[in-house]
Amino acid sequence: MSKSLVIVESPAKARTINRYLGRDFIVKASMGHVRDLPKKGLGVDLENQFQPTYELIPGKEKIVKELKSAARKADSVYIATDPDREGEAIGWHLSEALASKKQKVYRVLFNEITKQAVQQAFKNPGKIDSNLVDAQQARRILDRLVGYKISPLLWDKVRRGTSAGRVQTVALRLIVEREKEIRAFQSKEYWTVTAKLSTHQSPPFEARLQKYERKNLEISNEKQAQEIITKLKGAAFVVKNVKTKKKTRNPVPPFITSKLQQEASRKLRFSVKKTMVVAQHLYEGIELGKQGGIGLITYMRTDSLRVSQDALTEVRTAIGQSYGNQYLPEKPVFYRSRKEAQDAHEAIRPTSTTRNPEEIKTFLSVDEYKLYKLIWQRFIASQMKPALFDQTVVEIEADRYLFKTSGSVLRFDGFLKVYEEGTDEKEEEAERQTGSLPSLTKDEVLILAQVIPQQHFTKPLPRFNEATLVKVLEEKGIGRPSTYVAILTTIQDREYVIRSEGKLLPTELGLIVNDLLVASFTDLFNADLKQAHKQMKDIKKMEEPTGETCEKCGAGLVIKWGRHGKFVACSGYPECKNTRELAPTMLNGTGSTETGGQAVEVICENCGKAMALKRGRFGQFLACTGYPNCRTTKKLQPSNSEKSLVPEVQLEEICPQCGKNLIIKHGRFGEFTACSNYPECKFVKKKTLGVSCPESDCSGEIVERRSRRGRVFYGCDQYPKCRFTIWNKPINKACPKCGAAFVLEKVTKKQGIVHTCNSPTCGYQESAGIVA
Repeated sequence: MSKSLVIVESPAKARTINRYLGRDFIVKASMGHVRDLPKKGLGVDLENQFQPTYELIPGKEKIVKELKSAARKADSVYIATDPDREGEAIGWHLSEALASKKQKVYRVLFNEITKQAVQQAFKNPGKIDSNLVDAQQARRILDRLVGYKISPLLWDKVRRGTSAGRVQTVALRLIVEREKEIRAFQSKEYWTVTAKLSTHQSPPFEARLQKYERKNLEISNEKQAQEIITKLKGAAFVVKNVKTKKKTRNPVPPFITSKLQQEASRKLRFSVKKTMVVAQHLYEGIELGKQGGIGLITYMRTDSLRVSQDALTEVRTAIGQSYGNQYLPEKPVFYRSRKEAQDAHEAIRPTSTTRNPEEIKTFLSVDEYKLYKLIWQRFIASQMKPALFDQTVVEIEADRYLFKTSGSVLRFDGFLKVYEEGTDEKEEEAERQTGSLPSLTKDEVLILAQVIPQQHFTKPLPRFNEATLVKVLEEKGIGRPSTYVAILTTIQDREYVIRSEGKLLPTELGLIVNDLLVASFTDLFNADLKQAHKQMKDIKKMEEPTGETCEKCGAGLVIKWGRHGKFVACSGYPECKNTRELAPTMLNGTGSTETGGQAVEVICENCGKAMALKRGRFGQFLACTGYPNCRTTKKLQPSNSEKSLVPEVQLEEICPQCGKNLIIKHGRFGEFTACSNYPECKFVKKKTLGVSCPESDCSGEIVERRSRRGRVFYGCDQYPKCRFTIWNKPINKACPKCGAAFVLEKVTKKQGIVHTCNSPTCGYQESAGIVA
């Protein structure tokens, strides 16, 4: 008897679904898209209603062949790809690639990979939704038109490998415009005056000066602040008004994709990409011991806040049982989605709230546990009662000055018992409370302990991080939840943007590309494109005189543009090929343009000679001009569009060879610990792993080492006496299968971090986390 063929995107999803369907079905994975527009050529017929031409994605020939073979043997084919535009498009391409008059092709949709949901979907199969397919095709074609029409122009004017995109270019513009605002920002000085007060029985509390003679007061310098403090000496601080009101704080709704990405960034420090990879694992199914593979969350690409009635009933029961009926609202809480939201899927929630994160923790990797707990807590909290506060605002008069303070006392924690939403940088700063205030009454005279003046400077808006950029893209309706990962990845892969200390900074290339596109394209397409070909500045041919003379031939030196940015070259090229790096502004290690850091000439601390900017396979670094006699190097870190030295950190630990302090230094291969007495003492501390050498006749320890080309490997610290080496990182954890003394850590594209046994006959392997 022939079986029905079910096609999904991934092997993990296939394994989970296969358990629910029984022997009459065979489940196979397409490994994502199988067809796309051609890599070479436009692939869109501009004269024939933008008709696309598709071809098999290189490398997918074997998979399609296997699927075709399985389809010929099946009596029907079920497309069970993800329930969104992209999933629908994959399903349509699969049905086209496997086209046969013999089999019927059905479409099955489920929002969660649980036994009940999957079996119900197969009882009610449908057809491929042509509207969703058309929507995906329209976006894909528009992406291709923007990319293939504008990108070659950038290749011609700027450098090969640059690109423009329907969404990526807008994201880059947001980052660049924020950076320009920050650079143009003029910081202003201002002062605050705070009084430290108390009653005869209470601990001290603080109140801030707000008004003078009923008018808002601005203090712009220290002189004004001191004048006010002088006037306040001897003044009586009297309570003028006390207002207390009840404040309700409502729970937040369950997650949609963008909010999950933002909250995982705030609370877990996950990148957007990492969040979606981990969520995909939770959705496709996790092995829970004897229960087998179970999808733990609903579909993670959604902008709907809808929740099924069954899920509401289950979560309300769980709240009553776990926290008590005092936390349970009389009726379920319903949240309204945005008008433009697609309501095809529910909000992101656990497939069952009975699967408490702590109870299944042993089956999850560290990252899976963290994200599942976040989703579980948010969903539980979304159906709990609001939190209740008593909020008190107190006005205090001193002479003709008015001070204010506020405090908030929690009366009922409500949903806060389970979950509190994180906030972005500087968010709600103006509304910060001082906490609980003592009992105060009108006309009460307070005891003044101290008046504290404090200097401040206004600050620009912070740079975007991934979470705040996604938030703005979402607010402006740019892109979709499923595209944010690709957007952030592309602008960094193209070297338009770098991440520094979690912030997104435009590179010089990013600034130039953005400015060229903004200047050349007020609208799309053909008229602006033709004009841009003629008028767009040709960065490749740009030459900016420096006023310096070439030391080799005497011709003038100019600043030119290359694949790594600006550099200094001889104007006599090609007869004279003298070039050098254009040294960026060097900061003194602790300063930056925002804090008043000054540019300095960097001198080698070991030989006293000047250091020069060099470029290696890991980017720019400083190297001593005394090379090869002096081999000192220093790492650079980005700060705005400039570079600053990574400061050395002195440790309390003593060098075992000379007794001087050890310091943390940075070389071309990264951070390392060495003696501060270099070059007299050349001791470098080896990175130990807490793992003993496995060789039977050796008492050494495994340490981290580097090859001549900088690649990390691991070997015995007794080298050359013991020559044990291994490429993968040993972890001090016994193999749970064979008892070996340690396991190895591998990083794979599909599974992330994996722990395996070093013994070739053991076969132990388990997922240990996801790579950001």
